Amino acid sequence: MSHVDEYQDRVFSQLCRDYPDWRLERTDGEIRMMTPAGADSSERESKLNYQLVAWSEANGLGHVYSSSVGFRLPNGSILSPDASWIAQERWVSLSRRERRGFPHICPDFVAELLSPSDRLPVLQAKLHEFIEQGARLGWLIDPDRRVVEIYRPGQSVDVLVDPPTLSGEDVLPGFVFSLTGIFGDY
Repeated sequence: MSHVDEYQDRVFSQLCRDYPDWRLERTDGEIRMMTPAGADSSERESKLNYQLVAWSEANGLGHVYSSSVGFRLPNGSILSPDASWIAQERWVSLSRRERRGFPHICPDFVAELLSPSDRLPVLQAKLHEFIEQGARLGWLIDPDRRVVEIYRPGQSVDVLVDPPTLSGEDVLPGFVFSLTGIFGDY
């Protein structure tokens, strides 16, 4: 990492410490402030993370992270997906020091839930960036339209309308995510 990157990381980290109630991301040299999630969106995010954690704890294949983490991607962006997972062998390859702060690793899996305060093109660009930086599977879930966009490296985006479940494919082997409670009426 260059001195410029280290400096930018320190400045961004200090900004996050100075304003702990703000949710911030850094991409393409700009800092984005994200609004807090509303109650419905937060509940949906919790249900997504709950299912992912239950699957991960049962098989011990990796680690699950909520939207409060920021990952420093190879391109220097620091992004926070609503839910993410990193394979065990990749996570343990990081030192204890590297795991603190914004770990320099791209999750294997990321998910975003579109909330009323989000802009769809911004989240689509975010999923593309995660895939370009090393994520192997990404989901963009739009609860109001009951649509899921699935992102994979080297493939066009698949769009599913009102699917009852989503498969973790070979990235999250055996994981089947139920959209009950995500697409439910609120």
